[in-house]
Amino acid sequence: MLETRDLGEQDGARSRRLLSGILTAAVSRAAGLLVPLLLIPIMLSYLGPERYGLWTAVLALAGMAAFADLGLGNGLMTKLARCYSTGDTVSARGYVSSSYWLLVPMSLGACGLLWLLGSTIPWSSLLGLPSTASGSEARGMVLICLSAFVLNIPLSLVTRVQYAYQQVAVSNLWQTAGNVVALPLVLTAVWAELSPVTVVAATVVGPLIANAANSVWLYTSRMPEIRPRFGQLEPEVMRDLLRLGGLFFLLTVVISAANSADNLIIAHTRGLHAVTEYAVPAKVLAQVGMLVSLVNVPLWPANGEALNKGDLVWVRRTVRRMTLISAAVATVPAVIFVSVGEQIFAAWLPGPLGGDRWLLAGLAAWWILLAGIGPRFMVQNAAGLVRPQLIGWAAFLAISVVLKWYGSEKWGVVAVPFIAVGVYLVTVLPAALYGYRAALRTSAHGTESAR
Repeated sequence: MLETRDLGEQDGARSRRLLSGILTAAVSRAAGLLVPLLLIPIMLSYLGPERYGLWTAVLALAGMAAFADLGLGNGLMTKLARCYSTGDTVSARGYVSSSYWLLVPMSLGACGLLWLLGSTIPWSSLLGLPSTASGSEARGMVLICLSAFVLNIPLSLVTRVQYAYQQVAVSNLWQTAGNVVALPLVLTAVWAELSPVTVVAATVVGPLIANAANSVWLYTSRMPEIRPRFGQLEPEVMRDLLRLGGLFFLLTVVISAANSADNLIIAHTRGLHAVTEYAVPAKVLAQVGMLVSLVNVPLWPANGEALNKGDLVWVRRTVRRMTLISAAVATVPAVIFVSVGEQIFAAWLPGPLGGDRWLLAGLAAWWILLAGIGPRFMVQNAAGLVRPQLIGWAAFLAISVVLKWYGSEKWGVVAVPFIAVGVYLVTVLPAALYGYRAALRTSAHGTESAR
């Protein structure tokens, strides 16, 4: 009877932490949502359609490099969630120290190499620029955006640590601060009539500043017991992280390539102006996806704790609830944009961009689909079960790129999101359902063995 009451108290505490994380994620993301939406007309007006298309193509290139942390961030969160469930601060410090040991030198070296070789890479042809476009501007935007991305790799580990220890609300506030910083910086750069490259730089430095300040605060004030020790090199811990991180690395490569290929495909098949027509509504609706991600990611460490303790009833119940919540969170704003998006974009933007209702409908369907499946992936991530996801997304990438290229050439950019939805249903969805059941079976067998 006492054991049942203790289990119920644990379930209640876990659910309260999860609910707190979800609510604060929604509130902080709602505040951060205004910044990218406000930046779109400012950037579009200042840069012009062609430079704006170049900027979004550069961001797509940076997004395809999201695998650069070798999957260690995701592997670290999975490992730390288990440490949190057992109160093992010694192992946690070893995982944190090893992660920084691996990523800090790699990040600095990659950034130096990028600037050393940047002038030798044909960025104009890689990004599908017309002959009239400035090659030096393209190179400057690429170097600035990629450098910010690379340097943020080790700095962003702090958010993984906070999520693993279910400090989601605090982490979300720091991330929101990083996004909000961009607005005054961009406005200042535009007011001073600085170069387009400088304006683009102002959009990407906010997360660097916020993550650096967050790291200092967490490791000196909040959790000094797991502060990374750069003299504490543990080869076995590194190998453990790299084994799990390697699978997350491959998965991130495939997902990043699949999700970031659209702008590059459209640039080559339809031109940079078409990229802008697609990227503006895609960027708006992507904020829905970001909101859903923030709602779902707290499930990762919460599921890790529940799976380690064999509490599968809580996992199943929470997944069912979060599937409905995630789909609803994505559906409400998506339906609004599909219904009145044409009027919103016409009144909001300086040109006739983003007004195709069918394009909005396709993008909305894509994000609603991802939202409904997301909670099942969080269970697999918590269990460290990556292979089913990897197989599903690899199939999606191989098939969707070919079909998107063909569809963009034949029917225009409106075909791209609908093709993505169709391919996802026959590749990733079956893998998601299989992997979810496998994660539950693995946890059940592990609990029985422990007994």
